[in-house]
Amino acid sequence: MSINLRTHAVALGLALAAACPLVSTAQQARPLESATYRLPGWSQQIAIREGWLAKHHALLLDMMRRNHVDMWLVVNEEFHNDPLTEYVAPPRPYTGNRDIFVFIDTGTELRKIAITGYSEDNLKRFFENPDEPIPADKLLPQLYAQYKPKRIALAVDAKRGAQRSLTHDSYQFLAKAMGPEAESHFVPAADLIEEYCATRIPDEFDTYKLLVGLTDEITKRAFSNEVITPGKTTVGDVRRWLYDAMYANHVTTWFQQDLRLQRKGRDVGTSRGFLAIEPEATVIQPGDLLHVDFGVTGMGLNTDWQKMAYVLLPGEKDVPAGMKVAFAHTSTLQHTLEQSSRPGRKAGEVYAEIMDAMKKQGIEAKVYSHPIGDQGHGLGAALDYRSSEAGAAHDKIQQEGTYLSIELNTATPLPEWNNQKIYMMNEDDAYLTKDGYKTFFPLQDRIYLIRSK
Repeated sequence: MSINLRTHAVALGLALAAACPLVSTAQQARPLESATYRLPGWSQQIAIREGWLAKHHALLLDMMRRNHVDMWLVVNEEFHNDPLTEYVAPPRPYTGNRDIFVFIDTGTELRKIAITGYSEDNLKRFFENPDEPIPADKLLPQLYAQYKPKRIALAVDAKRGAQRSLTHDSYQFLAKAMGPEAESHFVPAADLIEEYCATRIPDEFDTYKLLVGLTDEITKRAFSNEVITPGKTTVGDVRRWLYDAMYANHVTTWFQQDLRLQRKGRDVGTSRGFLAIEPEATVIQPGDLLHVDFGVTGMGLNTDWQKMAYVLLPGEKDVPAGMKVAFAHTSTLQHTLEQSSRPGRKAGEVYAEIMDAMKKQGIEAKVYSHPIGDQGHGLGAALDYRSSEAGAAHDKIQQEGTYLSIELNTATPLPEWNNQKIYMMNEDDAYLTKDGYKTFFPLQDRIYLIRSK
């Protein structure tokens, strides 16, 4: 039986549209017309990332010694990938049931071995990977007997997902294969994983800036009349448009994009101390103050972006004057964070300095900035009230070259809304220099405007 694929695809699309109760009123998302923020093809992306991998591997031996690790094991389970695999091995699919990447400090050099179900050319460029691999339950005890590592680091017993990713079955396999003596030398790899994932190399900079630029352009379009028709477009329409815009531009995301909405005379809903996410059925109306939290994933790197927009009332040409004051408070907070940070400073000291400066200026502020890069909520020195005030991140040292999502907000009474408190929540990706944090793109200098018909 022959099938007309084009007719079949059209019929499928119509059927899905009919079945879906949420038909978007936003315009169809399209790729950016400019090639400025266009990622290369997938094979070229892999080649670029493998170039980065060689440079990350070159740093690993010193990292292992600083963190007192003699052997590091990363175990990848088929269809249950370890989050570290694409950063310690070539970023390609791994379907060899259980693949193990072994890093050993031999005392003179770093030995790297990939114990995989089958050999592969690209692995051979980075690891010992013979055409006839020795099974892991045979090779691992041989390596232990040869090197007698005192500290064998595994992704266990840590607070963050990327640092505690080893499965129970994987641990049991390693313990049985290597024996009780080796198991007694198993230690958490958390500190090594943090340093490895938090370390950015100069080669990644331009690609990351491209991704930030793409995030910015998509966000601006989402918060414009291209997507939003006040009185008609729903919050869910905008969220779905963002999904389609990412698909059209060949990126994915690491979290669901969220929209928040503030409206005159309406109680502010909260969740975990922040503005609550707006229900998708809410129709965006003139006079609404909008916020979006959005980021993309591409080439193993992640962005995080928050911006504000205002829907003009009929006859309005700009935001109310009080909103400009509120927005300026957040800009002041952003600049203070950038200028207070320095390589070598303790995160807790920087956080305290920022909050003291806001208190002196009478600004109600909240800071919850986090490292970013390999993971969206990355590892490293955060400037976050939840950890800094509890002392958990107080002693973490800011490192030059690391990336941070400067995420924060201020709260200000708005005279035009009968002194109802409004929140200005912004987020920008930045990198740490000797002179403080520098953002990849200029900070938002005004609230985006959406016009009413």
